[in-house]
This record gives sequence, C-alpha cells and structure tokens, in this order.
Amino acid sequence: MAQRPRGDRDAAERQAKRSTPRDRTAGAPSEGPEARVRIAVLGGFDLWVGDEPAEIPLSSGRLLAFVALCSRAAVPRALIAGTLWPDAPDRCAHANLRSALSRLRETGKQALDIGASEVRLARGAAVDFQHARSLAHRILDPAQNGKHDPGIATVEALAADLLPGWYDDWAQLEAERWRQLRLHALESLADTFTAAGRYAEAVAAARTAVHADPLRESSRICLVRAHLAEGNPSEALHDFNDYAQRLGAELGLLPTERLRELVAGLCTTVAPR
Repeated sequence: MAQRPRGDRDAAERQAKRSTPRDRTAGAPSEGPEARVRIAVLGGFDLWVGDEPAEIPLSSGRLLAFVALCSRAAVPRALIAGTLWPDAPDRCAHANLRSALSRLRETGKQALDIGASEVRLARGAAVDFQHARSLAHRILDPAQNGKHDPGIATVEALAADLLPGWYDDWAQLEAERWRQLRLHALESLADTFTAAGRYAEAVAAARTAVHADPLRESSRICLVRAHLAEGNPSEALHDFNDYAQRLGAELGLLPTERLRELVAGLCTTVAPR
C-alpha cells in the first residue's frame, strides 16, 4: 500500500476527527462499563478514564490505538516504533515513541503497562473493538447457534468502521479485516432474522451491511430477501434498482443472475444508467 507523506497523513487524521466528532457528552463507550479505562476505536478514537474523556495528543492516540488493537499481547517497542514511524530512521522512530509515551501524561498512561522493552494494554482497560470482534466471531461460529439471542443491539455493535479517516497502513489493514468480518456477520444475522420472521431486525442488519458497502451484492441479496419475506415487493424492487443503477454507473456491471432471479416477475425493472 502506498505511503502518504507523514505530514499529509497526520493532517488528514486531524481533519477526520474534526469532521466526524464523537458525542463526548453522551457518555463513555458501552463496552466494559465496570472498567475504569476504556478505549474506543470504532467510529473514531476516544479514551475514557472513569467517567471523563481524556484529551491526549494525536501521536499518543495513534500509539494507544495500535496497542489496543494488539489485544492483551505484549508489543515490543521496536515493533511499535517501526510501525508507527515507518519512514523514520530507527533512532528517530524510538525517540518518537518515547515522546508519545511521555505525552500520554499520567491519565493516559493508566491505559498501558509500559515496560523497558515492550508495551501492553493495562489489565483493567477495556476496548470496544474486542467486544465487537468477539461478537462477530460468535455469530459466524456454527457451534454457537442457539446459544445467544442477538437483536438490534447486536446490529448496532457491528455498525461502526474501525478508525475511520486514519491512513496509516496498519490502521487501514485492520480496518479492512474488520470490514470483511462485520459484513459477513451482518449478512448472517440478516438471514437468521429473516428465517425467524423477525423482519425489522433482518432489514436493519442487511441495510447496515449495505451502508458499509453499497456495491456488495451479497448484502443486497440479504436485504431483498428480507423485504420479500415480509411481503414488501415494492421495497425489494426499489433496493434492487438502486443497486443496479449504482453498479452500472460506478463499475459498468450488471447484477448477477442470483440477484436478478429474486425480483424476476415483479415488474419491469429500471435498467442501469
């Protein structure tokens, strides 16, 4: 993946955080309410200590987010420095790491266990992504079928992108992994809800997946199936036509036969533009 100049990437991250602010008055992330330190990386980055959001510099936030995505594993300082500052000489990268750690101040340092050669997430810190990822894996695990009853709250837990607006290679790689995982989980949820006659939840799950990737046909199929099962052919046709037009305009493609067969016979569909 091509690197943007560091100054451009940092500027883009700052702009992204300004353009999609999190509601810092609405309360801390819901995951791990018993935890004193909570880190949010879904929908944007935030650090909460107790009931208060903690303000930390951007470089320290990048450090904290990277370690949080490594779960509970101990992360060597050399790996952190080389990943967060890939274009800098080793000596400068390690100096940048020491600076980012020092700028966390005492509040931010509560989220980490900092050793001489490695850094790990503090034992009592909670990360919203860990909960959401575990939830997605449970949904996709056949052995877990029937062991939990997902609902709208489950759909909402899978709705957010990982670190949107962050252009570092490591962040984009993790964001794409999360996108694929949650899309498959949302599609599985939509089919499960449809089979159970829980159509409002089925449509919500499928539409959340469609919103994440409007050109992903498997998500559109889940949405069309949910509409048809509920007895809403007009909505099924509307979503089919919307997809066909987008697909034709952006990629010059037609929907596959699998999707076309779902709406065949409803009425004359709108041809892609």
